[in-house]
Amino acid sequence: MTARLSLITRHPIKSHGREDLASVRLLAGEALPWDRFWAVAHEAAKLREGWSPCVNFARGAKAPALMAITCQLDEATRTVTLHHPERGSLTFRPDAAEDLPAFLAWVTPLNPPDRAQPQQIVSAGRGMTDSDWPSISILSLSSLADLSARMGLELSPHRFRGNLWVEGWAPWAEWEMLGRRLKIGEAVLELRERITRCKATTVDVETGHSKGDTLASLQTLYGHQDFGLYAEVVTPGEIALGQEVTLL
Repeated sequence: MTARLSLITRHPIKSHGREDLASVRLLAGEALPWDRFWAVAHEAAKLREGWSPCVNFARGAKAPALMAITCQLDEATRTVTLHHPERGSLTFRPDAAEDLPAFLAWVTPLNPPDRAQPQQIVSAGRGMTDSDWPSISILSLSSLADLSARMGLELSPHRFRGNLWVEGWAPWAEWEMLGRRLKIGEAVLELRERITRCKATTVDVETGHSKGDTLASLQTLYGHQDFGLYAEVVTPGEIALGQEVTLL
C-alpha cells in the first residue's frame, strides 16, 4: 500500500486550538508555518529569551479542558478565532495588548483553579515546539488504529497534537525509520527523535475530559510512552493532502 499524507494540522497558539489544512509550504529548518507561533505563559513562568520549555505555558497536560479548543487563523491580520464547547467562540489578536483581557476572561475558566493561571501571550519568532529545535511531528494512522483497537477505544488523532499524519505504513514501522528521510511533495524531512507523550493524550478532544489512559496503555502494551517522531525540514517545498510519502 502506498503511504500518503492524510492530515495536516497546525496549532497557532500552543495548546489552545487546532486547525486542519489542505496544503502548506514547509521551510528548511523551521516548524510548520504558524504552528505554535504563540504560547500562553502562566503566572509562574520563567521565560527565556526566544524559545522556552513547555513547563512555562498553559497546556493540555495540566488543563485538560484546553484540548477541546479548535481554531482558525487569519494569517493576513494575525487574528485567531477560538471555539470551545463550554466557552463558545472568541476572535482576537494575540499580538494586541488591548485584546489580552478578553482572551484571559475567556480562557481562565478552562484552567484548574489550583494551578498557575494564564497571564500573557508570548512569541519567540519561531514555533514553540516541545523540542528545543523547530520540529514538525510526523505520526502514523496505522499505529493509532492499532493502539485504538488494543485499548478498545477510538482515539482521535488530535489527542496527539501532531502536524503530519501518514496513512499506509505498517503499524509502528516508523520506529525503524528514525534517522532516515521522507519526501512529501517537494519537501524532504529528516526523522530525528521519538516523541515521548504526556497526559494531554488521555483527554477526549471533543469534550476536554479525560477518557482512556493512553500513557498506561502505551507502557503496558509496548513498553514505552512514545508515539510519533520529530522531524526537521531539510529541503523546503509545498505539501498537500493525498501526496505520496516516500522513504528515502
